[in-house]
Amino acid sequence: MCGRLSQYRGIHDFVAALCMPNALANSVGDQPIERYNVAPTTAVALLHLQGDLLHADPVRWGWRPHWAKDRAAPINARVEKVAHGPFFRAIWPHRAITPIDNWFEWVDEGGPKKQPYLIRRRDGAPIFCASIGQMPDPDEGPGEHDGFVIITADSAGGMVDIHDRRPVVLTPDLAREWLDPATPKERAEQMVLHQGESAEVFEWFRVTQDVGNVRNQGRHLIEPAPLSR
Repeated sequence: MCGRLSQYRGIHDFVAALCMPNALANSVGDQPIERYNVAPTTAVALLHLQGDLLHADPVRWGWRPHWAKDRAAPINARVEKVAHGPFFRAIWPHRAITPIDNWFEWVDEGGPKKQPYLIRRRDGAPIFCASIGQMPDPDEGPGEHDGFVIITADSAGGMVDIHDRRPVVLTPDLAREWLDPATPKERAEQMVLHQGESAEVFEWFRVTQDVGNVRNQGRHLIEPAPLSR
């Protein structure tokens, strides 16, 4: 996890579910996002706080420090190491939420191709993924080195063994606390280590192989695949 996701609601729908009364600086737009097959290295709608102002910005999915030019920019960060390892030290204090509708994983079921699965909340609510990154400067705008990663935890075999890692998903209350710059780093670490949503909150089902092509979009990508005969 997590290598593909969906953002199809409007940013105001995500913010409403987050229950944040802060004024919103919105660079994403007011219309539904309608991206059903979001791939790494593309811009993803991200929520972060600058002082008391909530920002919604498109930020590139993937980040690496300036000294790590010899490797590809990771898109995820392991929760066990993210707070203390040198790689993410510069962005660990810069917390964000990646609001999504679902994510995808691929499972080897013995066929010619791995089978894609969609994973979403059972209650249909937005998913708030704990993230960190280098955010756009509110005065100067987007920068060359902006980017973010989603924090992942051990899936503990709780999702039909779809993958060994999954995003750390926070409830709205915890997501607001995560975003708050006043939340101590130590508290933030404990939140992502121990208070992410459990597997019981989610449901998953097979979807079309079309999701494997990043150029494909549309609601058919998030619908259950027909049963094989």
